[in-house]
Amino acid sequence: MKECYLQPKLISALRGYSKEQFVKDLIAGIIVAIIALPLSIALALASGVEPACGVYTAIAAGFVVSLLGGSRVQIAGPTAAFATIVAGVVATQGMDGLFLATVMAGILLLFMGVLKLGSFIRYMPHTITVGFTGGIAVTILLGQIKDFLGLTYADGIRPIETLEKVEANLHAIATFSPWALLIGGVSLIILIVYPKLEKRIPPSLIAVVVSAVLVAVIPALGQEVYTIGDLYTIPTGLPKVDFAGMDFSMEKMIAVIPNAITIAILAAIESLLSCVVADGMVNSKHNPNAELVAQGVGNIASVLFGGIPATGAIARTSANAKNGGRTPVAGMVHALVLLLVLLFLMPYAALIPMPTIAAILFMVAYNMSEWRSFVKIFKEKRVTDIAVLVVTFLLTVIFDLVVAIAVGVALHLLFVLIGKLTKKSQ
Repeated sequence: MKECYLQPKLISALRGYSKEQFVKDLIAGIIVAIIALPLSIALALASGVEPACGVYTAIAAGFVVSLLGGSRVQIAGPTAAFATIVAGVVATQGMDGLFLATVMAGILLLFMGVLKLGSFIRYMPHTITVGFTGGIAVTILLGQIKDFLGLTYADGIRPIETLEKVEANLHAIATFSPWALLIGGVSLIILIVYPKLEKRIPPSLIAVVVSAVLVAVIPALGQEVYTIGDLYTIPTGLPKVDFAGMDFSMEKMIAVIPNAITIAILAAIESLLSCVVADGMVNSKHNPNAELVAQGVGNIASVLFGGIPATGAIARTSANAKNGGRTPVAGMVHALVLLLVLLFLMPYAALIPMPTIAAILFMVAYNMSEWRSFVKIFKEKRVTDIAVLVVTFLLTVIFDLVVAIAVGVALHLLFVLIGKLTKKSQ
């Protein structure tokens, strides 16, 4: 019997499902949840929202995407790719603007899946994806220098754009805190060195615990180093979304259309790239259209649950596969474990030092930087590819992802057209 092109992978994965595989999925789900917790909090802060929003996202989107998605091992949640986009929307349009943009993006993703557009995403030029991914990594890194160095901005200074953050950091350099740098440095060393010594416990968890203990027990650090609890309110229990206070006017909807399109395109690209990576790890084949539908529903569920935009997370998906996860059950377990953490352990997140969050995001930026792909493209010495790569990268850093992708695609198509016309004239 032929399967529906939108059939979730969970249905076929559960055929012949064994107790042994459930145990493996359970262990993998718990491990991924441990990895996801500090990352979700860090990515929420990088996105300009409350720390709990990252956990809300990992729970809602993580569960829905595993339930309805087209991959056996995909793990969805907040990712670094969305951080700068979300921060920009929140700063200019508010949380209600982010809510509208994400719901609209979810609807676009649903239509993309239903219209069988999943297979077309792979035609996005590699140079463009490398360029904007590297650009996002740089913006994340520059955005975390403030907390890593313990800088304090003057009243009223709230930079949004990357270059504005660089300027604000230079003006605030006199407020540099050596104690913040110490905690950030210790955290960064743990994140780099610990995985080389032992791989069973996520390094981010070790960094969070060690740095929180240091700040709690050493008086000088406790006075000089900000923690999440010093700057944000950590809620307890399930999220409470105030729809009554949101602006759902037509003007607001029109204003966030470009952001919605960007979120939808990026969610599609990142999720399907993650699926491709996962396929190679577990010898499977994902259903791209079912995955797009799941990402659409997952993003809508995320903001209804108080979260932010979500996509497939390559690092967490890889961790799931490496630890024995082979069905979507593992992703659902990961979401349920995070729900338990939210209900019973979330207040402890207030103890995490901000320089440690910055160090975690430094590593996220490095891991997503695609620097090896940069080197490879430059070594091939194809002028057109290098031009598209550099332009997309610079526009992502200087302006935003919308401009970068639009100009990058236009430039790529122009070079393709020139190439064809040149061949015809010869």
